[in-house]
Amino acid sequence: MSDRDDELILLAHGGGGIMMRELIDSIISGLGSPGSGVLQDSALVDSPGSRLAFTTDSFVVSPLVFPGGDIGSLAVCGTVNDLAVCGARPLMLSLSFIIEEGFRISALEEIVCSIAKAAGEADVRIVTGDTKVVERGKADGLFINTSGIGVVPEGIDLSSAGARPGDMVLVNGPIGEHGLAIMSLREGIDFGSDLESDTAPLSRLIMPLLESVKGIRAMRDATRGGVAAVLNEIAGDSGVSIRIDEESIPVSAAVRNGCELMGYDPLHIANEGKFIAIVAEESAEKALSFMRSHTLGRGAAIIGRVSNEPPGHVIM
Repeated sequence: MSDRDDELILLAHGGGGIMMRELIDSIISGLGSPGSGVLQDSALVDSPGSRLAFTTDSFVVSPLVFPGGDIGSLAVCGTVNDLAVCGARPLMLSLSFIIEEGFRISALEEIVCSIAKAAGEADVRIVTGDTKVVERGKADGLFINTSGIGVVPEGIDLSSAGARPGDMVLVNGPIGEHGLAIMSLREGIDFGSDLESDTAPLSRLIMPLLESVKGIRAMRDATRGGVAAVLNEIAGDSGVSIRIDEESIPVSAAVRNGCELMGYDPLHIANEGKFIAIVAEESAEKALSFMRSHTLGRGAAIIGRVSNEPPGHVIM
């Protein structure tokens, strides 16, 4: 009899926070080959003549269509972003549908059109896929699984273990918009504003940023678990402390008001168009200026600094 016989999987195990990290570290990581122990958004694989990045993801959002996007655009952008924050230029995606019996064909057509549009914006190709149909009640309408491949340009080396004392912490815009837009729709709460998801293909900003600015050590897209989870992962993987200035964190009035109403912290809410960058101090202002010159980074800000003590902690 195992010591875990009485333990059950909870929703929190998929939330991107401490419980998810513990589940991966204690059980799922045993599937992988020995390595650095650092979990990235994509695996980097050496290939003749190039270095490839490979990632996979599954999307189970409810509702399937939300202000600013749907499960289709989310699947494309989420996969593209996981490649981009590892320094890879996204090339191609696989796409698999798990469809519940009774799902409207017209709704599927709309989501496929959204996928095509998002793939065009991200300049990636859908090259293979699969479709399965399950009985009524066996899926929440539609689930999507993706995998993505990208190529890492020579000289790019990003890792959540790369942060060093003195580095600066940047975010490319206001946080919390995606998660709060989903929750407001799901709970039927009107915040008195047109709050929309920030779903976007971040490769359009990240790739030219990496070409123009040296000294970028690490990047993570702040999806499940939000900015707080990402910062804690970087601090833990790098063995450093990250100190955040609360007043510098960009949060829109709509998100701030919504969080106060619902009792949430914007730092813990998922984003789909925001990333954290750890940048050498001498390059931080140039990186900030470049971000702000781009559509996907106009609200960028420097929100903190990396220090020595206490290692593995984030302090605000």
